[in-house]
Amino acid sequence: MKKLAVLVSGNGSNLQAIIDSTKCGILKNMAKVCLVVSNNANAYALERARNEAIKNLYIKWRAFEDDSFFDREILKQFQNLKIDIICLAGFNRILGKSVVKIFDGKILNIHPSLLPKFGGKGMYGRFVHEAVIQAGEKKSGSTVHFVDENYDTGKIIIQEAIDVLPEYTPNILAKKVLEIEHKIYPKAIKKIIEN
Repeated sequence: MKKLAVLVSGNGSNLQAIIDSTKCGILKNMAKVCLVVSNNANAYALERARNEAIKNLYIKWRAFEDDSFFDREILKQFQNLKIDIICLAGFNRILGKSVVKIFDGKILNIHPSLLPKFGGKGMYGRFVHEAVIQAGEKKSGSTVHFVDENYDTGKIIIQEAIDVLPEYTPNILAKKVLEIEHKIYPKAIKKIIEN
């Protein structure tokens, strides 16, 4: 049984999809979410974790002099709980080099586009969907990839595409892509465990 940590800054619907898949989906008897960490005290993801009796932490990013202090704190949590896989699910910070190095090949991120298109710094949430529509793309989708030291450049694990219809607004596209995210994130975790 692999131990998962999920890092999230917002609502946590992907967190919920992962939790649900460990209880009665494709990750049942394979993985368990043991830790949820947020850098946002008001993230609904923390409430989701409490509802599931999962250890959850709010770590104030700005409470530390520099990012290395945050990284040391988060590493301590991962190591104390013997975390196997770290899942970024709408986590709006880049992890430090020390964390990425220690957990190389064990940190996943989900991104709301077909990387390498529409990735990089500043490309998250509605900004991605606005850019996709503005560019006149015929396809969009979601990507789960390994985390490296840069934004959205790690090796791709899984992608799924959808058609972008002419009547789609950024909000409609966001909703369609989120549905894909909920399906492919557990699949990506399963691939890593089986590998």
